[in-house]
Amino acid sequence: MKKWMKVTIWIVSFFVVVVFGYAIYLYQSVKSTADQIYEPRNPVKPVSVTDSRGGLPVDINSKEPFNALILGVDERPNDRGRSDTMIVLSVNPGKKQVLMFNIPRDTRTEIVGHNTVDKINHAYAFGGVDMSVSTVEQFLGVPIHYYMKVDMEGFAKIIDLVGGVDVNNPFAFDYEGQRYDQGNIHLDGVAALGFSRMRYDDPKGDLGRNDRQREVLKQMLKNTMQFSSVLHIQNMLDELGTHVRTDVTFDEMKELLLDYRNDLENVDTVEIKGKGEKINGIYYYIVDQQERDRIHGIIEEHLEK
Repeated sequence: MKKWMKVTIWIVSFFVVVVFGYAIYLYQSVKSTADQIYEPRNPVKPVSVTDSRGGLPVDINSKEPFNALILGVDERPNDRGRSDTMIVLSVNPGKKQVLMFNIPRDTRTEIVGHNTVDKINHAYAFGGVDMSVSTVEQFLGVPIHYYMKVDMEGFAKIIDLVGGVDVNNPFAFDYEGQRYDQGNIHLDGVAALGFSRMRYDDPKGDLGRNDRQREVLKQMLKNTMQFSSVLHIQNMLDELGTHVRTDVTFDEMKELLLDYRNDLENVDTVEIKGKGEKINGIYYYIVDQQERDRIHGIIEEHLEK
């Protein structure tokens, strides 16, 4: 065999080994992170919920529709904190649609397992993820199949790693030393966090804040699904391992990324309607049963194949 052919074969073989080795390393890194962030739930109290599938577990391999709760948590030293953000995602791959909506954090409801009526975001302070999920399930009357908890510091860092987000700001405002111009703007992680937190200068108050949170999350999901820079993958895994917890297993993550990623592009939003009211000097957002039934019906219709 000629010398140049031997050299060529050696070079090609070397690169194949390197690429294959890196693929194995990357796979193991992702699996390690998935194992690190995996925290199964332990419901605090059985909740009676109904859906078109009778509340059965979801089979991700069959691309079945599911509901997920995203909790943005404001953690504090020696304090569990509260869920600053509660967003429900209802994913239907058959329709290639995602339904997204906030549950206003001041919503007055029964806190499942605590035997009190309080603001829904206090459920996390009382009983963590388990109590939050059970309370949301009872409030909506539908099962929550998965949850994802993200602390707000990690939220900003993850946004930076996916290149920031582009949002359409309905009006100009200032918040914590940051100027947010009206119109299409690009936000880094810290700016996006401020954009999603401001509410007192918004004419819609907490509802306007919810609109901006959904906009940021929608853009972040879009950017994450398009995330392809191998140079930043390890950094992304490190941030996820530190700041995110979920009950989605590694195998389910693989299916979601491979089979569901194109189904996250068509996102519809809905707003839970209610009214502000002070009870014993405390402000609550009151959502009557008729509105809860309406939201329940929208979710049920969305999940139908």
